Amino acid sequence: MGRLQEKFAIISGGNQGIGKSISLRFAEEGAKIAILARNADTGHEVVRLVEEMGMDAMFVSCDVTDPSQCEEAVKTVVQHYGQLDILVNNAGIIYRNKTVVETSVDEWKHTFDVNVNGTFYLSKFAISHLEATKGTIVNMASYVGLVGFKGITAYCASKGAIVNMTRAMALDHADVGIRVNCVCPGSVHTDMITSAWEQYGDGAEEVWSSKHPLGRIAQPSEVADAVLYLASTDSSFLTGVALPVDGGITAG
Repeated sequence: MGRLQEKFAIISGGNQGIGKSISLRFAEEGAKIAILARNADTGHEVVRLVEEMGMDAMFVSCDVTDPSQCEEAVKTVVQHYGQLDILVNNAGIIYRNKTVVETSVDEWKHTFDVNVNGTFYLSKFAISHLEATKGTIVNMASYVGLVGFKGITAYCASKGAIVNMTRAMALDHADVGIRVNCVCPGSVHTDMITSAWEQYGDGAEEVWSSKHPLGRIAQPSEVADAVLYLASTDSSFLTGVALPVDGGITAG
């Protein structure tokens, strides 16, 4: 406990799924957190849960596809807390069952707007503040940023972009003490995947689980633990890393 004591973190998409688990895990370790999201109801609910733990959190409304909102959100957080130590670029979307032919131009653009541009915008406006604290950035990629997968072409492309953006950012900002890494989860038990199972019908969970050598999919808390590791001094000599948290799916 206390690995993030006196640290101040921004978590985009920290209101649900993996992001919610990251928010709660960071709070357990002593961080003061700012949750950036569009949904105020779920955002304030996570703030309430954090405050019930006796920790400090704030919600900031932010659409990560809008650079002006990203700039203002970072400014708001820094003005409130006085500093910034950690940025977690977690917000993301996926369109399933879509090849290149089946993916609309708007769906392609929206996927990159959220997953890639959102990561770029928040990083762009946070880095000067992270430089002052020799802080860290953790980006949320995916195992499909390392290997291909059928039917989610736009998502694969966007997560691959995040993996290589992470490497480039790590090199660009190492000389000022900023570490930049990304997590590459396999399938994770969130609302996003349960809605996908509904599309595929009975037996979908078993099929998903069987694709992972460990025979199951991850819990959000397991991904949150990996993000915590990369955000803390436990990983003080790691930068430019794409860390698979995938039950062995990319090992084969």
